[in-house]
Amino acid sequence: MNHVELGRLGEERAAEHLASNGYMVLDRNYRFMRAEVDIVAATEREIVFVEVKTRSSTSFGEPEEHVDDKKRRQLFKVAEAWLHERRMEGSPVRFDVISILKPGKRDEKITHFEGAFWYL
Repeated sequence: MNHVELGRLGEERAAEHLASNGYMVLDRNYRFMRAEVDIVAATEREIVFVEVKTRSSTSFGEPEEHVDDKKRRQLFKVAEAWLHERRMEGSPVRFDVISILKPGKRDEKITHFEGAFWYL
């Protein structure tokens, strides 16, 4: 499986995880300029922007360790655009990371980091 297929499978598993935990998935792979957010979901209280990181092994560290400051800044811009397009500025938001290791395998591991980082 190449890295694009691995990423797609991880995003699918993350969307399933969110739905099974009471989230409503509102959008997937929303793009603004050159940036993207993997999943936009909602709880009863807030809009949740989710970055999904998928890896087949931990050879290069845990998946969640690959969300750096540059990616966070991109996510903030994408979130602002998504909210603006829908006239939802000022809505409570949260930024989560879902880490998926070995998606689709028997020893698959999904870790959901709620409030992984905050808008600066």
